[in-house]
Amino acid sequence: MTIHIEDLKFQCIIGILDFERATPQDVVVNLTIDYEFKKNEFINYAEIVEIIKNEVIVNQYYLIEDALNDLISKLVNKFLTIQKINLKITKPSILADAKVSVSTLFTL
Repeated sequence: MTIHIEDLKFQCIIGILDFERATPQDVVVNLTIDYEFKKNEFINYAEIVEIIKNEVIVNQYYLIEDALNDLISKLVNKFLTIQKINLKITKPSILADAKVSVSTLFTL
């Protein structure tokens, strides 16, 4: 089975520039999780959304790469049936003429 969470948008402190540390900015998260479905062992996508938002907001990451690594670690340890995660974090407003994203693919 595959879970898709698309265009999860929220505000947080993320980045290394001075103005990024002072004011929350929009981020957009896209996530695909492949997992082994077993009866009564499903993955709650609402819980995944809350984990992502909470981790990124609370930790105020300097680098998107650190956020990606921490999120994958947290999700894989929480949901043992995960087989593969494709995770992308986008900063839609950081540059006037482009959206900037970092993504990673993790396979067990």
